[in-house]
Amino acid sequence: MVVENIHRHMAMSKAKLLDLMPKAVDEVGGPTILATFTVIAALLPMAFVSGLMGPYMSPIPINASMGMLISLVVAFVFTPWMANAMLGKRHAAGAGHAQHGDDPDAAHAGGRLGRLFNAVIGPFLVGRKGILNRWLLLAGILVLIAGSILLVTSRVVILKMLPFDNKSEFQVVLDMPEGTSLEQTARVLGEMGDFLATVDEVTDFQIYAGTAAPINFNGLVRQYYLREGAHLGDIQVNLVDSHHRDRQSHAIAADMRAPLQEIALRHGGNAKIVEIPPGPPVLSPLVAEIYGLDYDGQIRVAREVRGIFESTTDIVDVDDSVEYPSRKRVVVVDRSKASRLGVPQSTVAQALSTVLDGEDMSYQHCQNVKYAVPIRVELSEADKADLDQVLALRVLSMSGALVPLSEIVEIQETERAHSIYHKDLMPVVYVTADMAGETDSPLYGMFEISDRLEQEQGLEQWFIQQPANPYEFSLKWDGEWQVTYETFRDMGIAYGVGLLLIYLLVVAQFRSYLVPLVIMAPIPLTIIGIMPGHALLGAQFTATSMIGMIALAGIIVRNSILLVDFINQQVREGKGFEEAVINSAVVRAKPIALTAAAAMAGALFILDDPIFSGLAVSLLFGLFVSTVLTLVVIPVVYYGVMRKRVEWIRTATG
Repeated sequence: MVVENIHRHMAMSKAKLLDLMPKAVDEVGGPTILATFTVIAALLPMAFVSGLMGPYMSPIPINASMGMLISLVVAFVFTPWMANAMLGKRHAAGAGHAQHGDDPDAAHAGGRLGRLFNAVIGPFLVGRKGILNRWLLLAGILVLIAGSILLVTSRVVILKMLPFDNKSEFQVVLDMPEGTSLEQTARVLGEMGDFLATVDEVTDFQIYAGTAAPINFNGLVRQYYLREGAHLGDIQVNLVDSHHRDRQSHAIAADMRAPLQEIALRHGGNAKIVEIPPGPPVLSPLVAEIYGLDYDGQIRVAREVRGIFESTTDIVDVDDSVEYPSRKRVVVVDRSKASRLGVPQSTVAQALSTVLDGEDMSYQHCQNVKYAVPIRVELSEADKADLDQVLALRVLSMSGALVPLSEIVEIQETERAHSIYHKDLMPVVYVTADMAGETDSPLYGMFEISDRLEQEQGLEQWFIQQPANPYEFSLKWDGEWQVTYETFRDMGIAYGVGLLLIYLLVVAQFRSYLVPLVIMAPIPLTIIGIMPGHALLGAQFTATSMIGMIALAGIIVRNSILLVDFINQQVREGKGFEEAVINSAVVRAKPIALTAAAAMAGALFILDDPIFSGLAVSLLFGLFVSTVLTLVVIPVVYYGVMRKRVEWIRTATG
């Protein structure tokens, strides 16, 4: 803005550059300072976003605000100095020739831009037809805003917390029924590995049977590092570098889901494809917490909820925290028989422990070995699996006779006890899932499931707080929804605080409570560019898109300040109000357009970034549409609001 205004005065005046530069800088100095602080006021409240996304968001407003302050210093200190150093001699040699006396704006008003804005803005200014056109303009803008919002409600633009990043790895998590042998789990994992080996983008993979893969983001957040047991397994899949493949990691993982799950289901297991998300850190994208009076009832409700999850379109990787029911055999010593035969219960327990877990019977001392080597005795894996073979073991009685275990014990068939999870000191059963397909946003899947639960089950549901009555069966939605709600709630509050700060700043500058409302009127215009832009590029509206929307509030207000300030300057100089309104668009169109173009050019560099593409789309389309509309809307609205007041002041002052 400063450079353009210096150049405008150079082109229209013969005065020395050092003489005209202070006036040129001063002319835009007030609006520039105010515009800088309006952008800071729009961004800075985002630094106070709470919850898990707070540390993720806070660097953006802090760094951007510092950058705005530094750019203000550059504009007022370094820019005039560089202009004088680089352009002073050219201007002194006769580069500037006034064409219309000392009026620096006469040429602009008579040029092509002048004719354009006269044709565009003129019909909105004078007479009854101008009033009608202003109301039609307002109606048209409201229709465009409503249409842009409909793009969200009709799912043309998808809302999502954060898009998937293009990572070089993902994880396959396998849950086999409790009691499955380690060998069977390894066999299923090996079959999955055979399929993965046929995928071109897969460079290698590591199989972990009975234990967890090395801890990563998901291991920490989703507690996968605690997975241990013969029935559990992981596959860590590594992909070729993103520069050497056409598909993103999310598309590759989505294509592999169905074949890998088919292999697991064939063997009675459940396989989940787990990507490393950029955030938010949650147990799963879709999490339903089941609360109630008794744990068996919670399990029953959870199974009903899981059935609705599994029958809902595009819901994948469905699981719950209820352990798979498996048999448990309890060896009970018949005390009377054992007493008659002279076999203590401790002898039975020790014998079973020895054959099943093993026992060090002795140690071998070797000449070249520092420590003694234990000699461990236990049954083979095949014999351990045969209960009759285990109970055929003979133990020594107190009389010296060998007694088979089968004569003094009984076998009771039971089931393994369920682990009971707690949250906030309340028993809870989790039902988890993810969403894939065209929509690919867990929020829409959650609301679809919520509607079905209300219609089919009548289950009480809670969205933003824990259930009020723990003695009734109810469901609390968690997962990505909770973080999304908290983040957008805080960002919405920050947006509102930013608008309030902008309003107060403009009130202090223009000493009016009405003018700031006119200046802030174009803020909703950003929606007309942002939402259709996301729809046009097929991009999801994410948290980074919201950051761009908040930033645009400050940028658009800056444009309004430039226009209104110029109108006031022209009126003070004695120009007619209609002429001043049109001249404001003519003269300020170039710096406003150049500033918008510079910001849009910067946004192009992050347009292909998986995470920050939403920010780029908001800046590109929001800036383009709102800048074009602002050059028309602000002069027209300011004229309609202030026309009678300006006429009254002129009449009163004679």
